[in-house]
Amino acid sequence: METILVLLLLVAVSCSSNSNSSPSGLNKNDSRSICNQYSRVCGPNGNCDETQTCVCFDGFTPKSPYDYAYVNTRQGCVRIKPLNCNTDVFVRYSSLKEPSGGYSLSNQEDCMGKCKSECSCMAYKVVVGGGCKLWNGDLFDAVLVKQGGQDLYIRMPASEEQAISTEQGRNKGVVVGIVVGSSVVVISMVMASWYMLRKRRASKALEHVRIEKIVTHDTDTQKEDMGLPLFDLSRIAMATNNFSPNNKLGEGGFGPVYKGILDDGQEIAVKRLSSSSGQGLNEFKTEVKLIAKLQHRNLVKLFGCCIQEEEKLLIYEYMPNKSLDYFIFDHERRSALDWSKRSNIIRGIAKGLLYLHQDSKLRIIHRDLKTSNILLDTKMDPKISDFGLARSFGSNQSKANTNRVVGTFGYMAPEYAINGEFSIKSDVFSFGILLLEILSGRRNRRLYYTSDNTDSLYGNTWDLWKQGRSLELVDECLKESRKVCEVQRCIHIGLLCAQQYPHDRPTMSSVVLMLGSEIDLPQPKAPTFFICEPFDASSSSTTCKNELSITEMDPR
Repeated sequence: METILVLLLLVAVSCSSNSNSSPSGLNKNDSRSICNQYSRVCGPNGNCDETQTCVCFDGFTPKSPYDYAYVNTRQGCVRIKPLNCNTDVFVRYSSLKEPSGGYSLSNQEDCMGKCKSECSCMAYKVVVGGGCKLWNGDLFDAVLVKQGGQDLYIRMPASEEQAISTEQGRNKGVVVGIVVGSSVVVISMVMASWYMLRKRRASKALEHVRIEKIVTHDTDTQKEDMGLPLFDLSRIAMATNNFSPNNKLGEGGFGPVYKGILDDGQEIAVKRLSSSSGQGLNEFKTEVKLIAKLQHRNLVKLFGCCIQEEEKLLIYEYMPNKSLDYFIFDHERRSALDWSKRSNIIRGIAKGLLYLHQDSKLRIIHRDLKTSNILLDTKMDPKISDFGLARSFGSNQSKANTNRVVGTFGYMAPEYAINGEFSIKSDVFSFGILLLEILSGRRNRRLYYTSDNTDSLYGNTWDLWKQGRSLELVDECLKESRKVCEVQRCIHIGLLCAQQYPHDRPTMSSVVLMLGSEIDLPQPKAPTFFICEPFDASSSSTTCKNELSITEMDPR
């Protein structure tokens, strides 16, 4: 009997020690524990229990049982049975630290009714003091805690409710049986538990190291590849209200862009790579690597990125005045841009482009300069954005070829559209078209000069300039604020930049000088009749052909 008492005492001491420390020697409520240190370590629909072990919610099973068994839990869990929006029920889970993300409804009383009415709503909780919090899609970062936990109601198929209730009742029965069982059985179980706990402690210590290595390796790899601060997906989901449609700013070839507010109050714009995007992971990495090295007042600032789960996100500074095309192509909003603002925008774009071509550490060719990629800050100062198609050159390289012509119709230089040849002069051409659009408030709907210049902004500008009527091009809302000499000079510079042959176009350093001084400008060369049909939506190619040359020179 004395031997049994001694063993019980040793077991009590050992169990007390283990109950106050995690297998890795960290308190389970410590901020350094696996559950708190590594976000999404348990993957979707998994939760971290008191022993720092990842387990699936009832009604879910590991997506990859093999990986889950070997601590690679980030793939998470999937439902055992599919949902049925009309018959689903909600099962209560107690003592949980709530999942990340979600959105709040302050004036909602019937939380369950609200969640059930939205088929995308996967869970809800009742907020103390009134209101609800709802979660759409998979649940991440839920942790079972001893103190401060809350009740979470998770959507389940009706057929799973009884099975879950039975399982929970069975667990309670086991606890009661242990408490009221015979002393011999208790002693045997305690001794067995003592042995198993010691073995599990050593095993969990190894598991903690393995998890730490997995997560740290992924993070280090991303830092090495990206060279920018990494944002956690749960933080971005919370900032954008789980990518709410109400927060959507717009959508481009890359994917949708959302407005967000970080937990520190910083406003951000989040560009989310779409799986159906024509641009993919390579363009994503290109943009991150390039813009991480660029710092200029006329380039949009990139705060960081996120590559987690299936998501690839870019986190930018938020531009409250959206993009340039939002103003100049709208009949009402264009009046907000008088001549002084448009002149400032033109000069700012030119300086940003000069920095890319000449003053940055790398020589960058943007390849997709257009009005929608010029963002405007609170002072209407321009910032060049979207470097997904950009290419970097060495200091001794001036041009390159590609078999994949990408960009936006109407802004691509002829040599790029036809032969795939691009250089800094390709960007100069795009700047010339952009300048003429800013002056006229019209889109360039054809690539170049045609016999019918109805849709060709460049062709129409050339015809008017040749006839001495270039001011007819200018947006009517500029009549009161424009300075005739400055406007005519900008038209002249636009024609020089958009000349057909690259060697005839000025460099951006010359353009900046032309815009900021009164030096004499060379005469633009007469364009060729050059026809380019618009892109076929199912193809990335453009049909172009040369027809004949104009030999008549400008009489001025």
